[in-house]
Amino acid sequence: MKITCDFCKTEYSVPSRPATAVKCAICGHVWAVAAPARRDVFLKFFAALCALFAAIVFAAVVMITHDKKVEKNKPLVATITGYESVVDDEGIPHLVVSGRITNQSAEIYGVPDLILVSHAADGTVIEKQKFMPSATLLDSGGYTEFRHILSVPVSQVKKVTVELPDMPTPGDKK
Repeated sequence: MKITCDFCKTEYSVPSRPATAVKCAICGHVWAVAAPARRDVFLKFFAALCALFAAIVFAAVVMITHDKKVEKNKPLVATITGYESVVDDEGIPHLVVSGRITNQSAEIYGVPDLILVSHAADGTVIEKQKFMPSATLLDSGGYTEFRHILSVPVSQVKKVTVELPDMPTPGDKK
């Protein structure tokens, strides 16, 4: 540790901070050595701040990469937007399911058959109905609407979900 005489500015090297006052060998001035500045506290704070920044950047990169992987793995997304009840010629009420298929990729995709799954109150599958939406291709960011009448009577259906078959990603070979 380096200490300096307050009066004549003579510098001394000592192994540690003296416990008592010191006397300058040149001018005879006596002074108490102040505790060294706590630079390590600032360095610890700065290191913690850097670590926090690195964690934020890492999280942002992971989220962006994850979104791109989701886009590549699921380029088309089908969602149900509404239900409507209709009565057929025999007086049996049926459910009309409407929804949207969205292309969330940067590629043009062919629209596959959709599968509407009817579930009972206990969650068991009543029926799966496959149908072809009206659009055959979707541009990047494009969407198409669909409407389909379920063949199962309304009284049995408690929940309806929509499924897309597994789709190849662009560039995949069969």
